[in-house]
Amino acid sequence: GTPAIKVLMPALSPTMEEGNIVKWLKKEGETVNAGDALCEIETDKAVITMESSDDGILAKILVEEGSKNVRLGSLIGLLVEEGQDWKQVEIPADGSDPSSLTPPTPALTSTPAGVSVSAPPKLEHQPGKLQVRLSPAARNILETHGLGPSNIAPSGPRGIFTKEDALKLLQEKQKGKPSELKPVVSPALPQPTAVPCASQATVVTSAYPRPAVPPVSTPGQPAALGTFTEIPASNIRRVIAKRLTESKTTIPHAYAAADCDIDAILKLRKELAKDDIKVSVNDFIIKATAVTLKQMPDVNVTWDGEVCRQLQSIDISIAVATDRGLITPIIKDVAAKGIKEIAASAKALAKKAREGKLLPEEYQGGSF
Repeated sequence: GTPAIKVLMPALSPTMEEGNIVKWLKKEGETVNAGDALCEIETDKAVITMESSDDGILAKILVEEGSKNVRLGSLIGLLVEEGQDWKQVEIPADGSDPSSLTPPTPALTSTPAGVSVSAPPKLEHQPGKLQVRLSPAARNILETHGLGPSNIAPSGPRGIFTKEDALKLLQEKQKGKPSELKPVVSPALPQPTAVPCASQATVVTSAYPRPAVPPVSTPGQPAALGTFTEIPASNIRRVIAKRLTESKTTIPHAYAAADCDIDAILKLRKELAKDDIKVSVNDFIIKATAVTLKQMPDVNVTWDGEVCRQLQSIDISIAVATDRGLITPIIKDVAAKGIKEIAASAKALAKKAREGKLLPEEYQGGSF
């Protein structure tokens, strides 16, 4: 085959560990020049365009649009040099197995208090059988009921055996053996319940036993007790959840409240509006914060895990709500800006944030 130039998943932000392929901007067989936009990648912060670092022809797309959680350094595509036969590109061994792009599913490591479970061997590592990748929910259902995933073809992306597949397998087993595994709809039964299974027994001693069959909602009917809808999380929302949890659990919190008379600010806003200068109360708060940080430089610091870094520039992160989640673009050197310039910067950054067009340097860093 034709020797290939590898295209790897790049690190587009300092905290990025994996990314999603949103859209390929080049098709197989198209000429690519260094600096051309190759594809759009959703990082832990925003959707960023990846540029090609080589000239050539895009010979093979190995990770399709919509692929989730592609690890850094994973092979996502192949280029060949111009003039070579791109259709005969040689696919490297590490690019032939799409399972190498997905991190292994974490094993179930804990059980609810009061529940004793005799777990069977790991289902996807049985010797002599084809390995099947399980979602965490599917693994839990199969291990609880002693089932194997070999009877139903996986329906998830990249061959993942999903929760829906596990429930379908469980329903088929119930139809074949009606005396076993009677579904418990309400978890509020006070007495202990024993559920016989083919290969194991799950003994429930809790006052509120877990249902033997997870409740499934039926379209057109009122939702059963305990039903829920799983909403896939984007990389951005995962990072929001992680950062907020870290903030609340690792940083000491103190709370203070103060009443402020802002009549003078409201009057000034009206006067500026007469000259068609529109500023918000938030813009005044940003300016007041910058002035205070200049007067109290000990607060304009960041912590890097070892030492405090006192920063010379006052760069303030402002929170912007978008359809994809919360992001904090940065107004740089706020102390040197006037209120009109702050307002213009805030509006421009908010617009770019909602359109998903922020550059990494526009949301990374910040001192306050």
